[in-house]
Amino acid sequence: MKNIYSCFIAIFLMGLILLPLDQVKAGNKDRSGQAGASELLINPWARSSGWGSVGTSCTQGLEAIYTNVAGTGFTKGTELIFSYTNWLKGSGVNIMSFGLSQKLGTNGGVLTAAVMSMSFGEIDITTTSSPEPVQGTFKPNYLNINLAYAKAFSNSIYGGLNVKLITESISDATATAIALDAGIQYVTGDKEQIKFGIALKNVGPTMRFTGDGLSFRGIIPGHGNDNDQFTVEQRSARYELPATLRIGASYDFLIGEMHRITLAGNFTSNSFTKDQFTLGLEYALKYYLQIRAGYTYQDGMFNTNVEDRGTVYNGLNAGFTVSVPFNKEKETGIGIDYSYRATNPFSGTHSIGLKLNF
Repeated sequence: MKNIYSCFIAIFLMGLILLPLDQVKAGNKDRSGQAGASELLINPWARSSGWGSVGTSCTQGLEAIYTNVAGTGFTKGTELIFSYTNWLKGSGVNIMSFGLSQKLGTNGGVLTAAVMSMSFGEIDITTTSSPEPVQGTFKPNYLNINLAYAKAFSNSIYGGLNVKLITESISDATATAIALDAGIQYVTGDKEQIKFGIALKNVGPTMRFTGDGLSFRGIIPGHGNDNDQFTVEQRSARYELPATLRIGASYDFLIGEMHRITLAGNFTSNSFTKDQFTLGLEYALKYYLQIRAGYTYQDGMFNTNVEDRGTVYNGLNAGFTVSVPFNKEKETGIGIDYSYRATNPFSGTHSIGLKLNF
């Protein structure tokens, strides 16, 4: 009876997540390029990206704030992660991420805060009237601030909500918005080896750039006096956020007390780009070593023309984790994570992270 009750709760909560989807035109390639804030689709964490972010159902701890916020509810104490990503190596784009996840008492849930900063280096300033010489440089910057709360509703059901502040800026123009993520993870099996997950991400209002960069000084027609100048502000077009729905499942093959092999699958429905299917495999030697790989497929990705593919990624993802435990019973320790995502063109995306559990 308890298992049946838990299943009904899981179905009900998943239904609540799916209610807004009547407004999402998933996988519509004709809408490609009409959304903004595409940095929300980049996983900045080294561990979960190592197998294609396939862990909607099974990623646990702080990194679940990207794949499925419900997974942050599995944090057992305090978790701290620093991560650096060289995105599309050769493009000059770098991502720095930091996160802190803290369990709030025995039944108080888990509170998580994370920051992702994306920098593009220095870009030359030119104008149409004066393309040469360069008038200086400016630095675009993307910043995402996340605040999440997740809780175990039973021994099997975990749910979470993430509120994120999105900021995109250059020296004289800025766009800001707030978005929401929500997710559910369901765990079952004699040894909790079967997991399901569903997450709705990046739901929020439209964004629009404002600032001095969209204004200029003009003169009232028929008047040549400088005192008759006025400021004209151009209205920039609004753009939507790239809402996505993620559905995943996984199974843990437990081999004795030392070895685990996890097979995971994930479907990602993108509202402005093509849908994606991901299959991942992870091997774990207790707490000490994890090796993982994944493959992500989307329609047209094998086309020779990059514009027809709709993505620079080749589909292959791989990574590993090396950990040194401080206390095996409490599962505290330090870990180093690395991931590689193959791309064409560029020389792939590389991420490295440092994780502390205490």
